[in-house]
Amino acid sequence: MRPLAACASNPARSRGRLHRRAAGETRGPRDAFQRDRDRIIHSVPFRRLRHKTQVFVAPDGDHFRVRLTHSLEVAQIGRTLARALGLNEDLTEALCLAHDIGHPPFGHSGEDALTEAMADAGGFDHNAHTIRLLTRLETPYPRHAGLNLSWETLEGLAKHNGPVAEPGWALAEADSEFPLDLRTWPSLEAQIAAISDDIAYDNHDIDDGLRAGLFTLEELLEVPFVAANWEEVRRLYPDVEEARLHPELIRDQIGRMVNDVLEETQRRVAECGARSSDDVRAAGRPLAGFSAEMAEHERRLKTFLYARMYRSPPILAIQNEAKKVLAGLFAAYRADPSLLPPEWRLAPSDEVTLLRRIGDFVAGMTDRFAIARHKELVGPVELPEAF
Repeated sequence: MRPLAACASNPARSRGRLHRRAAGETRGPRDAFQRDRDRIIHSVPFRRLRHKTQVFVAPDGDHFRVRLTHSLEVAQIGRTLARALGLNEDLTEALCLAHDIGHPPFGHSGEDALTEAMADAGGFDHNAHTIRLLTRLETPYPRHAGLNLSWETLEGLAKHNGPVAEPGWALAEADSEFPLDLRTWPSLEAQIAAISDDIAYDNHDIDDGLRAGLFTLEELLEVPFVAANWEEVRRLYPDVEEARLHPELIRDQIGRMVNDVLEETQRRVAECGARSSDDVRAAGRPLAGFSAEMAEHERRLKTFLYARMYRSPPILAIQNEAKKVLAGLFAAYRADPSLLPPEWRLAPSDEVTLLRRIGDFVAGMTDRFAIARHKELVGPVELPEAF
C-alpha cells in the first residue's frame, strides 16, 4: 500500500460512523473508506444513475453520457489525482461515485421543478438530497436507516463545493444528527472530487456536444485554450482525419487540466504548511484547484458550453418539457397521495411532511420511470423519442 501524505485522510483515524457495527459482524479486510465506497456501489440509488440525465434526457443514443457514466469518469480522474498527491484513493473514489446520487430525474430542470413544488416545505437541493438518501432513505441494513457511512465521506459529500454557511432543511436535519462541521472546508479528497467533476464534464460534454451536432469544431475553436490544444494535436497527427482526432483533443485537455491541478495543489499545500487533514479544514480556503491561468481557461470553456450546449434552444426545449413532467407528477401525488406506492403512503402529520415525502419519492425516479408514471397518471409526454 502506498504511504499517505501527511495531509491525507487516514481511515485509521476516522471520526467513525453514527451507528456502531454489530458485535461479531465480519465483512472482510477492508478499511472504513473502502467499505464506504463498496456500500455506495452496491446501493439502489447508485444503480439508478444509469437512467438519469446528464445533459440529454433519457438518451437512446448509447454513446451519450448519463449520470452513472459521468460518475465513473469523475472517479477515474479523482483516483489519478489522489494517487499522485498521496491522498486516500478509496475516500476520493467514494466521493466521486456518490457526488451526483441525489439528482432527481431530468437533471437541473428536474431540480428546478422540485424546488418550486416544495417551496412550502423548504425547497429541494440535490447535494442535500444526496446526504438524505445515504443517511435516511436508503435502508439496506436491519438495525438502522441509511448506509451508515463514515464521517469523512458524509462530510465530503455535504461540502465538496465548499463550506455551507446556511444549510437547507435536509442538510440541517442530517447535521443535527451527526454534526459535519459545515462551516469549514472539507478534506483534500473532497476538494479533489469537486475539481475532478469539473474536469470530467467540461471535457466530456465537448465530446457529447460535438456528437449531437450542437456545435461544430470550428465554433469550439473560438475558445483559445481549445484552439491551442487542437493546434498541438494537429501538429502531432498531421495526416489523420479531423474526426478521429476529437478524442485525442479531449484526452489532451484532461491531461493538461490534471497536471495543472497537481502543480497548483502541491504549491498551495506547501504554502499553507498543512500537515494533517485537520490543517486542511482549518486553512480557510481551498487547497486543491486550478492555477489562476487554468481557472480562466476553464471559465471561458464553461461560458462556451453554457451558450452553445446547456442553454441551446434544442436542450432548453427538452428541459422545459421535462420540467413539466415532474411538476405534473408532483401535483398529481399532492392532490391524491393514495397514488403513491403502498410503502410510501405513511400518514403524514402535516403538509410539510407530505410535500417532503412526495419529493423523496419523485427525486428517486429515473427519467424513464418518471415519463411512464406521467403517462399513466397525468397524460402524454411531449419529450422527443430521440435527441
